[in-house]
Amino acid sequence: QVHLVESGGGLVQAGASLRVSCVGSRASFTRYAMAWFRQPPGKERESVALIDWSGDDTDYADPVKGRFTISRDNAKKTLYLEMNSLKPEDTAVYFCAASRSPAIRPVPKYDFWGQGTQVTVSS
Repeated sequence: QVHLVESGGGLVQAGASLRVSCVGSRASFTRYAMAWFRQPPGKERESVALIDWSGDDTDYADPVKGRFTISRDNAKKTLYLEMNSLKPEDTAVYFCAASRSPAIRPVPKYDFWGQGTQVTVSS
């Protein structure tokens, strides 16, 4: 079992930047592929960005390519999502998730989830 805790959400204006973080509770965090998902109000949860256990392989959803960057610091058991040029449509609860698989290809099942952090982008 891996306990994940997100932080760093908030209210920002369109065009601003924000970084959200996710801290894992166990050393096994370093062996897991990780991901950020988001759930906009009234919509289904969607994948935002994926990263393999080493940080060498990443993938992004089309709406965030070129604006968001996923990264991890395994020594700190922390996952990050740097979000730039934020748009009102990025407003959502952002969740981090961990997979027992170390790789992101093919897309793995995510076994552990955080509680989410709210990101609101005003126009």
